[in-house]
Amino acid sequence: MGVIIAIAVIVLIGLFLVMAYNGLIRLKNKVDAAWAQVEVQLKRRYDLIPNLVETVKGYAAHEKDTFEAVVAARNSAMTASGSGPAAQSGAENALSGTLKSLFALSEAYPDLKANTNFLNLQEELTATEDKIAYSRQFYNGAVQELNTKIQVFPTSLVAGMAKATAREYFKTDEAERGPVKVQF
Repeated sequence: MGVIIAIAVIVLIGLFLVMAYNGLIRLKNKVDAAWAQVEVQLKRRYDLIPNLVETVKGYAAHEKDTFEAVVAARNSAMTASGSGPAAQSGAENALSGTLKSLFALSEAYPDLKANTNFLNLQEELTATEDKIAYSRQFYNGAVQELNTKIQVFPTSLVAGMAKATAREYFKTDEAERGPVKVQF
């Protein structure tokens, strides 16, 4: 009888370890997939920016400093890609700031505000910003779920075996960033 109880306890412990390990692996994969989606949306944003800059350049050729700042911020954000959420979020905040100045130029150029290509690019960029916000929110939710699972007992005992470590959140300085606003 005692042997059966011991075997049952060992089986239960083994079952718990397997379930906890597999749960942590699933969460790690969920975080990785969520980060990949953030990167997809950021890439889409990077691809739209040169078209937007070229469209605005045709109307405001003498605003060279603004264009250079946007391009430099885009290049910096692309360089930060793959360096983790902390570095990426800083670069994205800078890029959002320069995009605001680019859109502010449109106020001074009525012909630009009526340009179909500019309006289409603006709509695409706005939609992309929304997708980035959603992807960032989903990623941060997955990170919270993983980090919590790693820290709570008893799965914290299995975290080392699963090589599960806490992940960084993708943060933005909301006070500084705010949404990209375009007013016509």
